[in-house]
Amino acid sequence: MSLKELNPPPLAQDPAAQEVLRVWAVADASQEYVLQPTWDDPAAWGLMLVDIARHAARAYARDGQQTEQQVLERIYWGFKVESRMPTDPGQQVHG
Repeated sequence: MSLKELNPPPLAQDPAAQEVLRVWAVADASQEYVLQPTWDDPAAWGLMLVDIARHAARAYARDGQQTEQQVLERIYWGFKVESRMPTDPGQQVHG
């Protein structure tokens, strides 16, 4: 594993577990990602994205500059803006 990669969570040790998304980012550039469309119902991605947003909000709130709710509202704002006016048209998913 590269020094740039995050450590896998404990769930990764479960033989039934599967990595479904990996994202690489550079400041002031678009992100690149690979994903596996794991679930039959794409709504599962919505659930996962909300869970990710909540984890990110908790992480940002730890420094005490903003509350978890404030961070979450800012994340949702960014989601709405990007979905209405994409800054990147997106590339083909690698996977």
